Amino acid sequence: MFFAEQSCWFVRKVICWRAAASIAWAVLLLPPTTAVFFIVCRLRLFPIQTLSECLSLMTSGSGILSFVLLCAVTIMVGFLIFECYTVIPTVACSKIAVLGQLLHPRHVATSMLHCVMGIIVAWCAAVTIGGRYEMLAYPCARDNVSARACLNEYHLILLLAGAFVGFSHSLFGVVHNMNYVSFHTVQQYKYLRFKGSLLLVAKCSASQALYSIRNYILVYFILGHIPREWICKMFHLDLSSSTCRLDTIGGLLDLSLFYHLWLSATFLLFTWYITLVLFRIFITEGYSFPVQSTFTEDVHQCLPRVLSDPHPAILKFLALQDLALLSQHSPLRRGEVFSLSQPGGHPHNWNAISKECQSLLADLTQRLVTYHDSVATNGRAKSLSSGSSELKSSSGSSSVSSGVEDLTCPMPRGAPIKTPESVFSSPRTAPFTPPYQNNFFSSPGLRRLTMSVYQGSPWHGSVQSPHVMRRAPKLWSTPTESQSSGSPLLPPTMMPNPKQDHYQPNLLAQFLHNRKEQVKSFLSKRVLIAYLFNKLPEASSEALFADSQAHIWALEGLSYLVQASFSEDHFGVVQTALPSILSSMLLLQEAVDRHFKLPHASTKPVRTSSGMGEPAYKTLRFALRAALKTAIYRITTTFGDHLNAVHMSAEHRKRLQLFLQYKE
Repeated sequence: MFFAEQSCWFVRKVICWRAAASIAWAVLLLPPTTAVFFIVCRLRLFPIQTLSECLSLMTSGSGILSFVLLCAVTIMVGFLIFECYTVIPTVACSKIAVLGQLLHPRHVATSMLHCVMGIIVAWCAAVTIGGRYEMLAYPCARDNVSARACLNEYHLILLLAGAFVGFSHSLFGVVHNMNYVSFHTVQQYKYLRFKGSLLLVAKCSASQALYSIRNYILVYFILGHIPREWICKMFHLDLSSSTCRLDTIGGLLDLSLFYHLWLSATFLLFTWYITLVLFRIFITEGYSFPVQSTFTEDVHQCLPRVLSDPHPAILKFLALQDLALLSQHSPLRRGEVFSLSQPGGHPHNWNAISKECQSLLADLTQRLVTYHDSVATNGRAKSLSSGSSELKSSSGSSSVSSGVEDLTCPMPRGAPIKTPESVFSSPRTAPFTPPYQNNFFSSPGLRRLTMSVYQGSPWHGSVQSPHVMRRAPKLWSTPTESQSSGSPLLPPTMMPNPKQDHYQPNLLAQFLHNRKEQVKSFLSKRVLIAYLFNKLPEASSEALFADSQAHIWALEGLSYLVQASFSEDHFGVVQTALPSILSSMLLLQEAVDRHFKLPHASTKPVRTSSGMGEPAYKTLRFALRAALKTAIYRITTTFGDHLNAVHMSAEHRKRLQLFLQYKE
């Protein structure tokens, strides 16, 4: 993100300095963190002896070198966080999508870098602990004769533990969206937020370190001899016959070794998580944009202009957050929004702000409508053609339909979102199956079969239930034609083409198509393939609302400005846009209500486990639904019966009456 957007004024003047401040504070917190780690590792009966040893270590050459390396690692971790952070999470819709993210070349390189940094932190921890962990080699004797140096396996297992914990931390970050930065609803000072996060950081570091060390011990028990022999050959070291191998049960059942491994992993994760928490606190701090500027060269930094710029995303999110705050708590800045330009007397500020907020709401509405059109409201896949019945297998065994897999659920702005589909969709994932026009694997023969069944009438050749006709209305027929002829007309896609009557498929193409269908049928019956390609629960719904924090702020900003305009808008600039604002909110509420009525959409937030990941995006759709209803009620309670004079459609007026009567 840094290299792609370094030309943006906001990134240069604000974001870079905030990231640098967070990294600087993380470096300043290293001495007390290291001192606490030293005290916990070297517990003594007399505290004065422990403090003297700590001071002697921090003033020694190895101690200073380890501190310099820790500072370098902290700066590198902060730079990686700054490079990879995002305010719109990437939601993986299947296991294969998560695997694709883990195997991405950029993430592989980042994982290797985390391994190297983990080894460096583990070496610093070994120097701090001292004793048997301090050196990689020590002089050993064989047959009472001085021999070469021997390998200190305790030091080696500590270094490898650092690499393993660093790699696990990288994987954990991808799976749990650690690069996602969420904005807190309640604005707090940075010190209070950091103070409240310390206990959570310590708890998560200790628990994740315990989990990682448990897995590491199992891996070292099986594969520990490979790095040990490689290190011995590389540095020409011997193995002492008097010491117990650590890749055995007796060697690993050392409580002191397990304790120091766990402490080292906790120290590593704590320093990295502190850097992450500080970055989140600094980067999401509120920024006050000027509503209007006297100087022309500063117009691009004003709030109306910033809201219309989609890049970078952090700039738009902070601008919307500032809009929500000023509309609620700043009467002076609200007056600047309602002001008229001189000369001319035009409400340019209000027009730009309201237009952008309504554009955001319309974009989400269109996205939801497009998604709803691609799934069936009754939880079944849409039929291949309108008016035709679904093809069912005669056997009792469940058949597996084919589709196209979206590894991630994209959410492009300004274009309809593609509905996630499944390669091997089961009956559980049937709502995600697209219509046949979007199915690249649909058979041409199957389409011709469906067309032949239609033949101008939905009742051709078979007795069908009238419920099928209700599920697939004939949208292409007109009322006059239906009444005159008594039967609907064929859609343009179903009209017979004379050229298709003489079409003969190529033998090679038919052979390849049959082989492809056989391979798909074979793979769909494999349990592992079905497990990888099956949809994750509610992944599509989470992806649809992944950027809904911006829409929540837009709703709050618009509703509070409209509420304040009842007494503060002396020129009546808001009332001119009141019909369009209410219509956009009511349309969005209709789309949101329709989404929550889908069979696969949950109606209650899922309880998420507390951790360093940001699970806020999992509950954004519920927060949006509450914010939308609150925004409409905020307007209706302020204007009351005056809204009856607002021009709108009959359907919207009927829905608005429910809010006026507090029945929604």
